[in-house]
Amino acid sequence: MPNRLARETSPYLQQHSGNPVDWYAWGEEALQAARVEDKPILLSIGYSACHWCHVMAHESFEDADVAALMNRFFINIKVDREERPDLDQIYQLAHQMISQRSGGWPLTMFLTPEQRPFYGGTYFPKTPRYGLPGFPDLLRRVVQFYRSEREQITRQGEAILGGFERVQPASPAHHSEFTRAPIGLALQNLAASFDARDGGFGSAPKFPHPTDLDLCLRHHAGGGMHPGAVGGGDDAIEPLNMAVHTLRRMALGGIYDQLGGGFSRYSVDAHWLIPHFEKMLYDNGPLLACYSDAWALTRDPLFAAVAGETAAWIMREMQSPEGGYYSSLDADSEHEEGKFYVWTPDEARALLDGDEYAVCAPHYGLVDSPNFEGTHWHLHVARGLGDIAGALEKPEQECGALLAGARAKLYAARERRIHPGRDEKILTSWNALTIAGMARAARVFGRPEWLGSARAALEFIRGALWQEEAGSARARLLATCKDGRAHLNAYLDDYAFLLAALVEVMQTDFQPRDLAFAEDLADSLLEQFCDPALGGFFFTSHDHEQLIHRPKPGYDGATPSGNGVAALALQRLGHITGESRYLDAAERTLQLFYPALAQHPNGHTSLLVALEEAMAPPRVVVLRGPLVELRRWQKALGQRYLPAVLIFAVPDETTGLSPLLAKPSVSGVVNAWVCEGVTCLPPVDNLELLLHVLEAPEVG
Repeated sequence: MPNRLARETSPYLQQHSGNPVDWYAWGEEALQAARVEDKPILLSIGYSACHWCHVMAHESFEDADVAALMNRFFINIKVDREERPDLDQIYQLAHQMISQRSGGWPLTMFLTPEQRPFYGGTYFPKTPRYGLPGFPDLLRRVVQFYRSEREQITRQGEAILGGFERVQPASPAHHSEFTRAPIGLALQNLAASFDARDGGFGSAPKFPHPTDLDLCLRHHAGGGMHPGAVGGGDDAIEPLNMAVHTLRRMALGGIYDQLGGGFSRYSVDAHWLIPHFEKMLYDNGPLLACYSDAWALTRDPLFAAVAGETAAWIMREMQSPEGGYYSSLDADSEHEEGKFYVWTPDEARALLDGDEYAVCAPHYGLVDSPNFEGTHWHLHVARGLGDIAGALEKPEQECGALLAGARAKLYAARERRIHPGRDEKILTSWNALTIAGMARAARVFGRPEWLGSARAALEFIRGALWQEEAGSARARLLATCKDGRAHLNAYLDDYAFLLAALVEVMQTDFQPRDLAFAEDLADSLLEQFCDPALGGFFFTSHDHEQLIHRPKPGYDGATPSGNGVAALALQRLGHITGESRYLDAAERTLQLFYPALAQHPNGHTSLLVALEEAMAPPRVVVLRGPLVELRRWQKALGQRYLPAVLIFAVPDETTGLSPLLAKPSVSGVVNAWVCEGVTCLPPVDNLELLLHVLEAPEVG
């Protein structure tokens, strides 16, 4: 018989609906059962694409004997960290406090009926190994501890709650204290940890960190920061080189899907060769934006190819028929990690003709030793086409055509394999990150079909996840939707990321209804999440379920900080509309987090970008004129990397605009109004002159 999880929207929870464990979803039913029965809560947090979550499920949660122990001694709660990031934040932090180690997934926490954690870990094997206790033995020890050490558990719970309060920012700075010093220090720290050979920051495992790459690109372009090197004049650690070299090495590595496009979540090694094979939507949207920006700066054809293939993967494999983007692809297929992606030389040789294999095999490393578990080959660019062409004594163009044919055949054969599972819930925040990436890429490369994809996802969110509240004239955002069922109060990230995405979409294709939607979101963000006492934004709304902690996060994690993105998006919307409430809320957010930025700038990159624009507000360029000419100007401007410039092309017939966007135009001619703060230059009607103005260090 299926358990309670069968009625949930989360595919991760549904994966456990056939377990013999008497699982609950998080909610009052489970919490009440724990209180009434005086049982500890076993809280298991994971997500559908997580390899080790699947391993623990197969070993323990599907085992009748282990399930019997769980059911006898605990109230068992299963949580999808993607649907309930509020719970994940709280209990990951609690795990760090208890174990003094970083967390991860699956997260296994033991709580009192009052939701206070007293023990935890991540993956536990069924039998002792890896220096970890066997899960059944651990269950017995935990329940004995719960029964005999209540006083100690109470003291520990109080200490953890106190620790929660201490990590909250509580001493705002004055805006007069703002300097660019934290930005410079962050870049120096990135330079110190930069891997000059393989790119990226630090050692294995390596994550892409698109927010850090974006900071490096912005620094190179000026963006309001002091120009110049940050690492003592070493060209290898110039900000542009750090970003470009990292993006290039990732694109050539196995973290990038060489046949199908798109990036895996991270590389298990320092060389970007072998990924943890799960593919997450939230990585690929921001990385698409990074590769588009890097192409605008360098015109490197590799970056254009990666952007095109990643956008195609998003549209082909991650976009629902209704428009929204799905969440992730599993690392596993047929219960084996990476099985869908890896090859043997014999498999490739059987699919290709001799000339194709002669190019493909050395290019993708099939002539080298196996690089995946000693038996298989995961494709990466091992040798460039120029070297292969020289060795084969063939023109490079001919080798390129042979490689393209080989790729097509390998991809077609791979499509016939059993695919990894796909998590088809649609998350507002992750969709927003991808909408922003698709819209920016569409603007840079002039690809209307990518804009169409972004708009389809935006319309899905507007229609399915932005809903009027019963008995109220206002609407609110919901966090997740699957199979037509939208639910769960949206979080800070949902509002902030969607607001930022609308600013990107409006720069690619201005429509007044998008501006109205952005203002509605911003108003809801201020009303439902803003801290009126200290500034900044809580992760959960004021009417959210009361939990043991209400975070106000500033750090970037796997996704950017909601406070950082909110501050930047509100600043930009404030400059567009002239609404001082948005600018004030952004400034108070930066005041709250500035002491943390000054001490520990790395990890706060999203807030650093907001700080940069607070100190040097972006130029706002309003293009008014006939649509055909506007599109020509947009195309030329879109191919320039101008991170400190907001550009809105507003056709003559558009009505209902803010004073800034309603600048007049001369009939039949494009007029560009370049404004900074309350100062605007006289209108410019020559595209080359406009480009010259925008490349100047300041207006007027």
